[in-house]
Amino acid sequence: MSAEPVAVAVVVTTDLTVGGMTCAACVNRVEKKLAKLDGVTATVNLATGRARVSHPAHVPPEELVAAVEKAGYTAALPAPPEQPEGGDEDEPGSVDTRRERERLTVTALLAVPVLVLSMVPAWQFRNWQWLCFVLAAPVAVWSSWPFHVRALRGLRHSTATMDTLVSLGVVASFSWSAYALFLGGAGEPGMRMPFSLLPSASEGATHIYLEAAVGVPLFVLAGRFLEARARHGTGAALRSLAQLAANEVSVREGGSERLLPVEQLRAGHVFVVRPGERVATDGEVTEGSSAVDLSLVTGESEPVEVGPGSAVVGGAVNAGGLLLVRATAVGADTQLARITRLVTEAQAGKARAQRLADAVAGVFVPVVLALAVTVLGFWLGAGADPQAAVTACVAVLVVACPCALGLATPTALMAATGRGAQLGVLVGGPQALESLQHIDTVVLDKTGTLTSGHMSVARVTAVPGGLGREAVLRLAGAVEQGSEHPLGRAIVSYAQRTLPERPLPDVGEFGAEAGRGVRGRVEGRLVEVLAPDDELPPALADALAEAEGAARTPVLVLVDGVAEALIEIGDVVRPGSYRAVDRLRRLGLRPVLATGDREAPARAVASALGIEEVHARCTPEQKATLVRELREDGRRVAVVGDGVNDAAALAGADLGIAMGSGTDAAIGAADVTLVRGDIEALADAVRLARRTLGTIRVNLLWAFGYNAVTVPLAMVGLLNPMVAAAAMSVSSLLVVGNSLRLRAWQPTRTRSRTR
Repeated sequence: MSAEPVAVAVVVTTDLTVGGMTCAACVNRVEKKLAKLDGVTATVNLATGRARVSHPAHVPPEELVAAVEKAGYTAALPAPPEQPEGGDEDEPGSVDTRRERERLTVTALLAVPVLVLSMVPAWQFRNWQWLCFVLAAPVAVWSSWPFHVRALRGLRHSTATMDTLVSLGVVASFSWSAYALFLGGAGEPGMRMPFSLLPSASEGATHIYLEAAVGVPLFVLAGRFLEARARHGTGAALRSLAQLAANEVSVREGGSERLLPVEQLRAGHVFVVRPGERVATDGEVTEGSSAVDLSLVTGESEPVEVGPGSAVVGGAVNAGGLLLVRATAVGADTQLARITRLVTEAQAGKARAQRLADAVAGVFVPVVLALAVTVLGFWLGAGADPQAAVTACVAVLVVACPCALGLATPTALMAATGRGAQLGVLVGGPQALESLQHIDTVVLDKTGTLTSGHMSVARVTAVPGGLGREAVLRLAGAVEQGSEHPLGRAIVSYAQRTLPERPLPDVGEFGAEAGRGVRGRVEGRLVEVLAPDDELPPALADALAEAEGAARTPVLVLVDGVAEALIEIGDVVRPGSYRAVDRLRRLGLRPVLATGDREAPARAVASALGIEEVHARCTPEQKATLVRELREDGRRVAVVGDGVNDAAALAGADLGIAMGSGTDAAIGAADVTLVRGDIEALADAVRLARRTLGTIRVNLLWAFGYNAVTVPLAMVGLLNPMVAAAAMSVSSLLVVGNSLRLRAWQPTRTRSRTR
């Protein structure tokens, strides 16, 4: 009986641009509407106006767009942007921003005279109230039209948002004022109206509240305009990354140069980088030497010297001589594109606290509407003056603000991830930030992480009577050509430098065993380069003891199963490792060294850095087991590594941290990438995470606390609707402004003991 094939659902991710969202209630509404589709989950970001939707392949993007539109919002698949993602939709000069600025300007010109006359009784001339009515009518209708339209759209879809509250507040205050003017005696010539920040009962003629009818839209429009400008600032780092990309590149072919758009550049093209120009794409220097400035790409503060064979990244600035560079990656495969993509993806996520805020916002507006109706009924039932009851009702509608709830996390996250990218730290999302804040143990790899990884061959000891030093070195160099490990690269480089007249032969049947070494067939011989065992010929055993004493890494070369030579490879501790480990301890983190290297060199590095716990000769499986055991002991573990052999441990940790100079497998398994390959950036990442989560907590505390205080004040009649509108706008501005402080965050350098 044959088993039926199991269908595997293919899940794809689509980004949508969502328009019309104004508060966290809108976010909640869009997410719920998308989640009703079979197999669809969505994360919507109020700050960026983007929805990241995971859906089965059989659900077309058009169906996602239709679902958002059914919720009462606009949606579109983003076209390939001319500007970077996180672009300039809020930037001054854009069409939408100009339109909003014009609306705000006209509203201010009409509203300010109404506010002044209503608030200064001494300036209230004969029939002043009718002039105010004429000025207020366009504000209540034209200026507030976006609020009315979105409120009606929500009503058609049985939902209520912040726009519903603003629209009802404006309509109620303007309608009451119109009633008072035409029917309540407030239209009599010579009518005077005292101004008070607190609602009060009328004496004689009914009060008018035209100042609330114009003040609410004025303050809300001003608040949203300033908020949009501030939110635009949180994405500045991401836009600056994309602006590093060159537009044109000078390609050299057959001794001549031609100018090409950078989109037409292909891998293998050789292009020219003159002094002061940006490197067009990732590549390898073929001619020339210079210093390149990587500060805007990786956060590396000092220029890096490059020459023939050196790798350079797109966006770096040539600070010295003329360079010829062969392109190795273009378009979406470049490091700059990967950085931009990682930062964009990070900004699309949500922290756990924000999910709680969104859940609250989902029921917030209906609750406020119910409270406003209850307040109106209570005041009228208690025999209060009708205008006092209406005033309290309008104040409740206007003062309630879920906007701050929706902006608390995304604005802080945008500012933090952008700032992290500038400092050379790429954070995978809110979950990674939360994990960074809570880790207490850091498992560190040695080679390429704490040490430079720029290994060099210190000594080659050949077995007397064997193949000889040069022959063994040539065979070992040939088989290591297929390896990406720093030890292998050191052997290849040394062999090419030592035997320039004899090119290295090709290798066949190449294989790598993680944590052990490599093997392959060279010129008909089976060549193995492995970690040495305890059974060695006397000459090699003596060399092994000396290598361990000198903290060098030894590798054994076997040819057709016979030990022929021991190659000793030395590495140096990165200068920043001393400071990095010291700073981690000061932050309360426990460093643990886990390496596949032998005991002696591992102990030597640990001793130099003050690391007490050392695990040497760890296979990839043993590293993953170590991480699991630490977690079972209640530790929150981060793993820092750069090689294929670290990928399993990185994936199994609470937080995986990859060195930017490491392999794609390590970076792919990590939650955080240290772009400039500097371990000292880890302490910066931890401190940035703690500051960011602290900022988010303050934002949410303010957002919840603001409503907890102001809504009851409005219910008991202690808030004028105009003051309520100003307070509501200021609450969102304070949240965004607090998040913007992260853009200026600077890592502090602590002193470590001199080495």
